[in-house]
Amino acid sequence: MDEDKKDQQIRPIYIVSGGKGLAGNNMVHSLLIQYPNNNVPVIIVPDQCEEKQLIELVEKVKQEDGLITHTMVNRELRTFLSKICEENGVKHIDFMGELADYLDENLQIPSLQSPGLYREINQQYFDRIEAIEFTLNHDDGMQPQKLHKAEIILTGVSRSGKTPLSVYLAMYGWKVANIPLVNGIEPPKELFEVDPRRVFGLSINPNQLISHRMKRLRSIDNTDNTNYVDEKMVVMEIRNANFIFEKGGFTVINISNKPIETSANEILNTLANRFEYRGRRLDSPYPMDE
Repeated sequence: MDEDKKDQQIRPIYIVSGGKGLAGNNMVHSLLIQYPNNNVPVIIVPDQCEEKQLIELVEKVKQEDGLITHTMVNRELRTFLSKICEENGVKHIDFMGELADYLDENLQIPSLQSPGLYREINQQYFDRIEAIEFTLNHDDGMQPQKLHKAEIILTGVSRSGKTPLSVYLAMYGWKVANIPLVNGIEPPKELFEVDPRRVFGLSINPNQLISHRMKRLRSIDNTDNTNYVDEKMVVMEIRNANFIFEKGGFTVINISNKPIETSANEILNTLANRFEYRGRRLDSPYPMDE
């Protein structure tokens, strides 16, 4: 079969939800992944809470000869959507209906019929996942153009503990970016354009830094890189980093001989004294645990 004709025959799948459509999206993609290179267009249609919206959607899907899948928890809207799909000859799959009817019949507990309730209850979990993804995508100077989206920015010389501290903070729901400072290479301009109160310069004792670097070189079998552990070069790097910290007005955190938890607490307590977090003061260094 000609590939162009084959692609023309692929019909879109619409995922309709009164919430954000995450549950339906997961169900559809968990099945589509079983069909490699399927090229099926999948469109999420969230926040459907009025009959008018559903009528317009069904008309659109009918024109495209597509399929509607839905996870509507509101019983009236679910029934209405199924009805107009049948009236318009639009194929549809109800992911929620049969299970919801079964629970209504057997639990004898009134349904709240509130879209997005699962995500709302589990918001802390989703926040942490989002923070971890952000932090990993902004590690070691990646995507500096998005630095303004970070809640915390760490900067410092190589092996000053930026990445492990970033990941530790991300585990508590903070979006963290880190920027390496290297002699002879200008830091990204974005580092000096963000709010300096959110930027923390990591300072470290030269001897401890050299020790960390020696371990790193041995782990990658590259002990010939003498400049990386040369005491004069290391002192110069630290001095240059301190100059950048001062230039940017960044808060300096000395991480020498400190466990990662202590450095994280110091950063979060500093933020707590400067900002409100999600509309309230930070009483705990770990807001996601409240």
